[in-house]
Amino acid sequence: MSDTRDAFFVEAHLVLIRDGKLLMLLRQNTGYMDGHWGLVAGHVDAGETFRQAMAREAAEEAGLTIAPEALHLAHIMHRNSDTERVSLFFTTEANPGTPRNMEPEKCAALTWQPQEALPARTIPYIRAALTQIAQGQRYSEFGWSLAPRPNAAYLKTK
Repeated sequence: MSDTRDAFFVEAHLVLIRDGKLLMLLRQNTGYMDGHWGLVAGHVDAGETFRQAMAREAAEEAGLTIAPEALHLAHIMHRNSDTERVSLFFTTEANPGTPRNMEPEKCAALTWQPQEALPARTIPYIRAALTQIAQGQRYSEFGWSLAPRPNAAYLKTK
């Protein structure tokens, strides 16, 4: 029996909304979707929980202080991008402080954007996830074709 398990990245994203505005950042010099708007986010490192990763990324990218237990899972997206990824989207009711651009070499701007009028150059999977969250959906998939994977053993008939 062959092993067909995939390895994939897990990412944590912060959906921070205040007074109808969403905290967004404009990517630059990252090699991925530069010139597009995204959320405070990053990869989950080995040995940390998903909420610990989100709290760490919020501090590293935006100078925000959020206790991991104050983060609430809003959405999970299984997506197919440059690699297979699981994107977790967290919210918080806590006041994490005033956002500051802590990584100006990777972030051209860190600003509050109207939640109902996202920038035209919002990263597509981010826009899709935010739409799903607004509709109360807890899970979605993005970037997958409808055709089954050729090695999907469960689809083969005997």
